[in-house]
Amino acid sequence: MTLDTILEEIKKAEKIVILTHEAPDGDAIGSSMAFKLALESLNKNPDVIIPEKSKNFNFLPKIETLKENSDIQKYDLAIALDCADCKILKGYTEYFERANKKIVIDHHSTNTMYGDINFVNPVAPACCQILIGMFEYFGIEITKEIGECIMTGIITDTGGFSHNTTYETFEFAAEIMRIGVNISQIFRMGLHTKNKASFELQKRAMDRLEFLENGKIAFTYITLEDLEETCAMQGDHEGIVEIGRNIENVEVSIFLHATKNNCYKVSLRSQDYVDVSNIAIMLGGGGHQKAAAANVKGTIEQIKERVIAEVKKQL
Repeated sequence: MTLDTILEEIKKAEKIVILTHEAPDGDAIGSSMAFKLALESLNKNPDVIIPEKSKNFNFLPKIETLKENSDIQKYDLAIALDCADCKILKGYTEYFERANKKIVIDHHSTNTMYGDINFVNPVAPACCQILIGMFEYFGIEITKEIGECIMTGIITDTGGFSHNTTYETFEFAAEIMRIGVNISQIFRMGLHTKNKASFELQKRAMDRLEFLENGKIAFTYITLEDLEETCAMQGDHEGIVEIGRNIENVEVSIFLHATKNNCYKVSLRSQDYVDVSNIAIMLGGGGHQKAAAANVKGTIEQIKERVIAEVKKQL
């Protein structure tokens, strides 16, 4: 059985590294930290390598132990969490590729199964939800610290239980509350707390928000100049794509976030029937039915025209 094989590989490995996707969100960071804490209970000392993260998640236990890089050239075991494709382990792909054994744990339906061992459950609303059952199978106690990490992933990936939840999600949340985890605080810190730069970016994006196709599409963007002028940091743009989706009659929200090298990250959200993961795949990315993304090169107008053309096919 896959879980038995995963546990066997963990037990025999001495040098373990935990990795996740670029521009990590709450599920990426939450699952990484939860897995680190779980492995420590098995007397392992894994490295979690995340070059950049949002300050919004500084409340997570042991977050100060994150590493931006490592002196270890080759790990016995590399574990990739919440990452659908090896190519988006940007900045630290080599740690994964050089490892003697590679494990992938994920919940994206677009996962390319790039590990030696792949444990992918596309029904799960968050990678963190997969870990609950996994830890229980391994006989690992879900402590308050592990619970805080797990709930951060579930809350952020479901938009505060507003989409993609299963009945198990609420059962797990109830169990985690029983061990003393303050879900309300995680909700506030993970979703609602904004710094000045984040607020300014949202304001600019809202000023540019436009509606297309009789209001079924919402579109906005932020530029590199916006990021520089607001002194924005990693993650300060999070949540902007949800603004469009929350407007009445909008089915698809499109948000372009400037990165570098004439490239934009295209974030897509849908309300009811459009499968934005199909659109993201067409653009070279991936994701879920109602939440997906891709990195696309071009100008704002070029990318806007291309993305809207794909969305219109599904409306």
